[in-house]
Amino acid sequence: MAGPSSMRVIIAGAGVAGLTAALSLHAAGITDVTVHEAVEEIQPLGVGINLLPHAVRELMELGLGDRLAEAGVATADLTFLNPRGQRIWSEPRGRAAGYRWPQYSIHRGRLLLLLLDAVRERLGPGAVVLGSRITDLDHDADLLIGADGIRSDVRRALFPDEGEPVPGGDVLWRGTTYGRPFMTGRSMLMIGDRTQKLVIYPIAPPSDDGTQLINWAVQHRTDVQGVPTGDWNQPIGVSKVLPHVQGWHCDELDVCALVVGAAQVLEYPLVDRDPLPYWSKGNVTLLGDAAHPMYPTGSNGGTQAVIDARVLAYALANDLGLAFYEEQRRPVTGEIVLANRKDGPEVILKIADERAPLGFSDIEYVMPRAEREEIALHYKRLAGFEPATLNARRSWSVPLSG
Repeated sequence: MAGPSSMRVIIAGAGVAGLTAALSLHAAGITDVTVHEAVEEIQPLGVGINLLPHAVRELMELGLGDRLAEAGVATADLTFLNPRGQRIWSEPRGRAAGYRWPQYSIHRGRLLLLLLDAVRERLGPGAVVLGSRITDLDHDADLLIGADGIRSDVRRALFPDEGEPVPGGDVLWRGTTYGRPFMTGRSMLMIGDRTQKLVIYPIAPPSDDGTQLINWAVQHRTDVQGVPTGDWNQPIGVSKVLPHVQGWHCDELDVCALVVGAAQVLEYPLVDRDPLPYWSKGNVTLLGDAAHPMYPTGSNGGTQAVIDARVLAYALANDLGLAFYEEQRRPVTGEIVLANRKDGPEVILKIADERAPLGFSDIEYVMPRAEREEIALHYKRLAGFEPATLNARRSWSVPLSG
């Protein structure tokens, strides 16, 4: 493989993973980078995404802090409720939790355009080639990075016998609704039991009329057949979702009104893939969802893709190679994939419902505080964002000799 300054890199996929990889490589001195994207036009589509502090750290070190602050919401707190509106657990988030970096909730489309603009500014207007799909491993670059999502053509070329994504048996309904800010205006809510859960958080600052764009997602365990595996954009009617949240009580907002007010509801099958034995072969490697697609539990999909990109650029800039990149990232992401299948930190909703299906008068008798704290902390350790450890970790921007 060529030295870092003379490397030519091709990236398949202009999603969060691919665009962050392009920016990271450029910042590391690898400037001959081209991103190929299959779609003819990148549009601000989709719903919300959470960027946890360990991802925000990386994006801020890439000089994107001001853009994130303008486009997103700095999440302040997270609260878990049962369907009766009884509080199971609350914790601060972002800087309020002791991190040196915030946590942001942001519209995925706005994030994508933010990254795209930065790539074109820094690498040139021709750095992203639209309508250009990479379907095999034949290329004339020093490195091909497959960042082309859960149905990655690059991954399929590396593992032709793998088959389709693995269904989880759940379906996810997602929408965005303009409404009045709830709680702090920067809060996240997770409401649920053993069979389903509802996640709610704002993804844009309040507008002039005082309303705020609020992202919501209902995850429901289902035996319904015929949901397209891996198809992430199936519009459905609100009437399909509403029965699943009717009767749910929440002092903070009207759950049913939130669902009814959505301009569009999208249906997503809950799918992932089993962890791979390796990501790299020769001068080809994988990154983001192409490497480790995971359930959206714990807000870690996009976050882990950002960290992949930064570690890969660090490894290449310091002549550590793809082996170092895999050593740092593959075991960690594999554990997160498996943990998310078990509901990650959101397992607290399931446990509370199993122990107190009719509700409770005092959560302490159902789940002692120490147990709730350990559930939250365990996942942070696993996913790499326990506050003290993250705050003390060296930067992936710093050269090895620095």
